[in-house]
Amino acid sequence: MSKQFDVVVIGAGPGGYIAAIRAAQLGMNVACIDEAQNAQGGAAPGGTCTNVGCIPSKALLQSSEHFEHAQLHFDEHGISTGKVAIDVSKMIARKDAIVKQNNDGILYLFKKNKVTFFHGRGAFSKAVEGGYEIQVTGKNAETLVAKQVIVATGSNARPLPGVEFDEQQILSNDGALAVNAVPKKLGVIGSGVIGLEMGSVWRRLGADVTVLEGMPTFLAAVDEQVAKEAKKAFDKQGLKIELGVKIGDIKKSKKGVTVAYTNAKGEAVNLAVDKLIVSIGRVPNTNGLNAEAVGLQLDERGAIVVNDLCQTNLPGVWAVGDVVRGPMLAHKAEEEGVAVAERMAGQHGHVNFNTIPWVIYTSPEIAWVGRTEQQLKADGVKYKAGSFPFLANGRARALGDTTGFVKFLADAATDEILGVHMVGPMVSELISEAVVAMEFKASAEDIARICHAHPSLSEATKEAALAVDKRTLNF
Repeated sequence: MSKQFDVVVIGAGPGGYIAAIRAAQLGMNVACIDEAQNAQGGAAPGGTCTNVGCIPSKALLQSSEHFEHAQLHFDEHGISTGKVAIDVSKMIARKDAIVKQNNDGILYLFKKNKVTFFHGRGAFSKAVEGGYEIQVTGKNAETLVAKQVIVATGSNARPLPGVEFDEQQILSNDGALAVNAVPKKLGVIGSGVIGLEMGSVWRRLGADVTVLEGMPTFLAAVDEQVAKEAKKAFDKQGLKIELGVKIGDIKKSKKGVTVAYTNAKGEAVNLAVDKLIVSIGRVPNTNGLNAEAVGLQLDERGAIVVNDLCQTNLPGVWAVGDVVRGPMLAHKAEEEGVAVAERMAGQHGHVNFNTIPWVIYTSPEIAWVGRTEQQLKADGVKYKAGSFPFLANGRARALGDTTGFVKFLADAATDEILGVHMVGPMVSELISEAVVAMEFKASAEDIARICHAHPSLSEATKEAALAVDKRTLNF
């Protein structure tokens, strides 16, 4: 016998679990289905972000940063440690424990908000009177009927054509987070977020890391000035980044992996590594959804086609997050999930794509919101720019990390903030002030006039805003 719900959410990643909770808060009877499981076979809600993405990568980045600080920087603070060693298995166990805490936290939130959770794979079965039938397969098979459905099935790592992930030698982000010993030589294909973050983790722990990027420019989506500063820092750290390469044959053996490629000069190179991380983007995950059973429209990439409100071509069926258009970011998925739940309730949920922040959690961190300087030039927008280096910031000096700067871009006529770009210490936290400012359509002058705590890294934000009008006080 089928179980009846107002809303069934397929997928419990950031978009799905947040949509389910918000719909329940608004008085709907909600179910959420997710098939992810932990090593013990238990439910592991949270999607890619919690299980093999945002959360575990930050745990490893933190551990590796502590290790590097102990090796290279404690001495300048007067701290003597002797020989420093890394226990990779213990580091991975800590990461796994943090992931489980997040999994358990989501299950608790479901219980708190009276969301019924089903551990298994959810798929469309057929349209029925007043809604849709959803089959749950797994240990405990169920048949659900929903008046409305939210698809939030996320994305999968994109493999190189003809080179499948084995998660032992050729790794996706999943395998890159579970390496049980520091490889002597590590190759990374793709210098995006995942490639740079995972490359940074293993470089800090002692691996010889080479990153191969097909694009001729580094971080093409990032403000050019920021990308150059970041590249300079990575080069100094010993992260080898080759741009403009063309990947050829990739061969596995007992000894490791060999990557044949042509470099930017047209020279043939063979790179021998112990392990290879492939991070060339992600693809929408509609595997096993049985979209054809109900006529759910997909595009040529396999993404679910939606309008500006996240409505699909089917009445009462919505989709959010990585499985639809737009940036594949956990926080974008969350905002879409909330907006859809509120639209279902007759409210006016809203997502402003122009103020979605982006962050790369390397060292230095990279963060931005709004348009880059190259985009403004291409669009013919007249603008003013101002920047301030962390070298002149007292808190950054005290931290011992003065790499980078904050940069403001403002409309030349109105002074409205059009973009804010940062590279440096803890800019993942600083960027939120810029997001708030842009949501309220603030001017650079508004930020320049706000009192910031001293000493704090946020003073660099104030000073960069002052720099738009060429009146910095500390540089």
